[in-house]
Amino acid sequence: MAGGGGRSLPLAPPPGGLVGRPVGEAVDAFLAALEAAGASASTLRAYRAALRSFVEYVGESRPAGGLGVSEYVGWLRWLRGRGPRRPRGGGWEATVHYYSVYVRRFLEWLGVARGLPAAPRPRRGFSGALRWGEVEALLEASRDLLDALIVAFLAESGLRARELLGLRVGDVDLEAGEALVRGKYGKERRVPLGPLTRAVLRLWIRERRLGPGDRLVPISYQALYKRLKTLAARAGVDPSRVRPHVLRHTFATEALRRGVSLAALQRLLGHSDVKVTQLYLHLAWEDVRREYERAFAPPGGQPGYYHPQQPPPGAGWGQQAYPPPPQQLAAPYPQAPAYPYPQPGVPPWPPQARAGRARGEARI
Repeated sequence: MAGGGGRSLPLAPPPGGLVGRPVGEAVDAFLAALEAAGASASTLRAYRAALRSFVEYVGESRPAGGLGVSEYVGWLRWLRGRGPRRPRGGGWEATVHYYSVYVRRFLEWLGVARGLPAAPRPRRGFSGALRWGEVEALLEASRDLLDALIVAFLAESGLRARELLGLRVGDVDLEAGEALVRGKYGKERRVPLGPLTRAVLRLWIRERRLGPGDRLVPISYQALYKRLKTLAARAGVDPSRVRPHVLRHTFATEALRRGVSLAALQRLLGHSDVKVTQLYLHLAWEDVRREYERAFAPPGGQPGYYHPQQPPPGAGWGQQAYPPPPQQLAAPYPQAPAYPYPQPGVPPWPPQARAGRARGEARI
């Protein structure tokens, strides 16, 4: 379910006397106002579906002026009961949330209700990412240039599927290696093209003899989805793990692993709020383990805990574990470099903690 793109559009006020007309006519007038304000086709479809549900509950011939809080709350209760049950019904909570936002906007525009609460928004989750080796397997399983173009574009640039399907040849600058992308709510951004994407694009445009106004990927979302599922089966990757948005997650995860900053990733993905981008800060367990071992495991796998300031074994003073036994606390380390604490050889815990350690007490 798309977000409420129409919320940011300034709408013309409703025609006079509209509250006395049937709610079906009021809905038509509201949708017309949205369209006149520049709402996209996908935004109009989302509002139309939500309002159709609301009209189904209250009745199409009911006077619009008779709508209020009780009808809105009753519709929400009715709507929740119509959704699929768990475990497959988790997505219905998101649908109810967005429907409530759209219907609330309609009632506020109509002037019959103010300050209505939206249904709770479900907590966002992370739907997984592929390993880069699996992306390469998808590319190797490509049957034609279009297969390769879809995988390369989504995995190397992190586009949403709808953004890719909306690209025209004129939106791509192969010499500069970038594309002009129109994202949610009509916002534009530039994204770099990966090396494989550029190479496949050149071949694809030349082979298909595409002009500036032609779509780069002239298929529907459903066809794109099926292509990826078929590719996954051919590549030996679990098809249930391969979807267009999973490739966007894969790009974001791989970008962070390769050192791209969160701020840069936010711009690349077209997020207006960095909190959304932070969802990708989910390192896989092997990444966590690798980071931990790099920070704490002793060099060469030798036993003992080494302080970050302590040189590795062989540097002249790192042969013993840290911290040293209590009886050696006052003794300076041999060949110790300048130590970042008040007294050389004194570990970074306060005096009372050192006394406790000398008595064998645990201090955490």
